[in-house]
Amino acid sequence: MFESNFPPSRKVNIPIQEIGFDFDGVIADTAEAFIRLVCTEYNYCSFTLEDITNFELENCLAIPRELVEKIFTDILTDSLATKLMPMPGAVECLEQFTLTSTVTIITARSLDNPVFDWLDRFFTKKAKENIKVVATGDHNDKVRHIHQHGLKYFIDDRAETCNQLTHENIMPFVFTQPWNKNRHSLQTVDSWEEIRALVS
Repeated sequence: MFESNFPPSRKVNIPIQEIGFDFDGVIADTAEAFIRLVCTEYNYCSFTLEDITNFELENCLAIPRELVEKIFTDILTDSLATKLMPMPGAVECLEQFTLTSTVTIITARSLDNPVFDWLDRFFTKKAKENIKVVATGDHNDKVRHIHQHGLKYFIDDRAETCNQLTHENIMPFVFTQPWNKNRHSLQTVDSWEEIRALVS
């Protein structure tokens, strides 16, 4: 099991080919899309990002479960139509990473085509050729794919996934979001600038 925290001054210098990335909540700002759609299309406009204190949104927001599921289905099946945007700095960092190595994205989405369409929209053709996307269809099935792709580090916004990785000889970094605060004691990254600093 890995130590959960590095000293703040330590530079990790992770090889790009050894680190993988979750998509929603790390590369793509899925929470922003949800908050915008639930307001503009269904008139639930009182929620902010900080109100999403649980990965299962129906457990923290007064919104019907069926509506939560519908909005997420819309985002996952057509990320462009729902205007899903990148997290600040994600595109710039990943473009830079692809100059020297393949970048691996492992997502719990069941469909990879909407992710490829989204990458087409935001990334250069050259960068996209160096990005691999693996759609597992299950948050709990990421470990197998992380091992298959030879990754030793992984960045995810779901604390439960990161806790699982610590038992699998994989070093997780929790991408800080309101829904993972106080749910783990693991190393965190707060921004893509911090991710850039980790990578050699």
